[in-house]
Amino acid sequence: MGQCRDGYWEVCLENGAPGAHYLYQIDGRPGRPDPASRFQPEGVHGPSEVVEAAFEWQDGEWRGLPLEQCVLYELHAGTFTPEGTFDAIVPRLQYLRDLGVTFIELMPVAQFPGGRNWGYDGVYPFAVQNTYGGPKRLKRLVNECHKLGLGVVLDVVYNHLGPEGNYLPGFGPYFTQSYKTPWGPAINFDGPESDEVRRFFIENALYWIREFHFDALRLDAVHGILDRSAYPFLEELGDEVREEATRLNRIVHVMPESDLNDPRLIRAKELGGFGLDAQWADGFHHALRVLLTGDRSGYYQDFGEVHHLTKAFEEGYVHTGEYSQYRRRRHGAPTRDIPAYRFVVFSQNHDQVGNRMQGERFGSLVSFEDSKLAAAAVILSPHVPLLFMGEEYGETAPFLYFVSHSDPDLVEAVRRGRKGEFAAFAWQGEPPDPQAEETFLQCKLNLELRNSGKHQALHRYYRELFRLRREVAALAVLSKEQMSVVADEVSQVLFVRRWHGEDEVVLVLCFSEAGAAVNVPVPAGRWSKLLDSSDARWLGPGALPEQLDSPGEMELELKKRSAVLYRRRVEA
Repeated sequence: MGQCRDGYWEVCLENGAPGAHYLYQIDGRPGRPDPASRFQPEGVHGPSEVVEAAFEWQDGEWRGLPLEQCVLYELHAGTFTPEGTFDAIVPRLQYLRDLGVTFIELMPVAQFPGGRNWGYDGVYPFAVQNTYGGPKRLKRLVNECHKLGLGVVLDVVYNHLGPEGNYLPGFGPYFTQSYKTPWGPAINFDGPESDEVRRFFIENALYWIREFHFDALRLDAVHGILDRSAYPFLEELGDEVREEATRLNRIVHVMPESDLNDPRLIRAKELGGFGLDAQWADGFHHALRVLLTGDRSGYYQDFGEVHHLTKAFEEGYVHTGEYSQYRRRRHGAPTRDIPAYRFVVFSQNHDQVGNRMQGERFGSLVSFEDSKLAAAAVILSPHVPLLFMGEEYGETAPFLYFVSHSDPDLVEAVRRGRKGEFAAFAWQGEPPDPQAEETFLQCKLNLELRNSGKHQALHRYYRELFRLRREVAALAVLSKEQMSVVADEVSQVLFVRRWHGEDEVVLVLCFSEAGAAVNVPVPAGRWSKLLDSSDARWLGPGALPEQLDSPGEMELELKKRSAVLYRRRVEA
């Protein structure tokens, strides 16, 4: 073994063939797994395994998809199927393709403790979770996606490592005491010897793109990446990924999640931003959810008016410098210069479902009509839509928080922590035990629900929404400039007009519990109905007229909690 520069050591072994197990021993301390392990067949405390990197890829013609064509479907590999494996996802890919999905988004797959976890407790960033099937099975899943024309997004966690099996501090100054995060020690992105730490995580991002052919990385909670350097880690990461994508002749996206409402993340490099591609827009979700549930506890207290959703349609963010009651300060910055397709919007995701005490899905909290209204708002917006697995047919299984730690003290700490998180929402009762296997098993999807009753109608409704988004020019072009949005607070109605060339649509979203009689301000002409959530086809209470002749506005008797879409085409 020899010492190299910058604190690295190296050794060449002749018996390191694929399948070999190994540990690192430093200064006589107990052997530890490789921090850059590719596979942990015996879990986070066991030896690392040498794996064969070669794979017979069949996606040579695949180049990826632009953001404008993104329809994201977030799924958890352990609960999406009864088997909870990568292989079990493959037979369901055609179902997702037929639905209208263009990208599946995998929650984190880096090795975590035990066999049950959301994935955000990963401790080996390069190792693919053994209970899901390991690296070869993950490559097969990506390969099969590409063969069907589906892109794949991987959720990666660079803001912290999990508490169990985190042996990284024994290998170098990977963590810093200069900052704190809600999840544990902050990663050292800007302190002494941080260059090597940054390289470790950048190489991880490039690893997923090169070796696994991922089309995008979703960066978890980047507000937890604390970095005061002149060339921030996130900017460097974006630059490295773009360079790698160019080398590979592929389209690769980087999608950060942040609660800072800081547009610099997704602003173009030439305009002083980091140049990342698209950001999860929680404000859209909050505005939509509060209008439909009335829940203004916790961080929802800043929402509840129709004009909040107007702002979300127009800018992506709801707070762009306004005062936030929840934060007790101004929040965010303007985003008018940033294209609409750089914001990812949703009515639910793993956080917004799983961080409720009982893990209730959005459809379990609102009416069937509300669910259809929310789907129209998300999918017919000018932003990139994201679905959370099962949403499209009204899955009834909860998505609870679950873990399988081996340390009893850690398990008890997780239980206490979950209870503390719910205090701000004043929820009553006891949360399900996150360590219990039954908690995990409750979360398994029942895809067969989509074949009957309201579940079937909702599934067909989602497919129709995606068809319209794809085939109607005024909806397919994701432009803030070719859109006007008007809120009527009295009637609780939102009017969205979008156009492209001679194609024009008006989307009317009624959030009133009693319905509303309104005059819709639209140009003169004949308007044909494309979609009506109140139609009997979708098990609604009654439909609006199929055709309307407008002298400059349209008179509509809107059903409560409804969405209707009309189209005008000016013939040449």
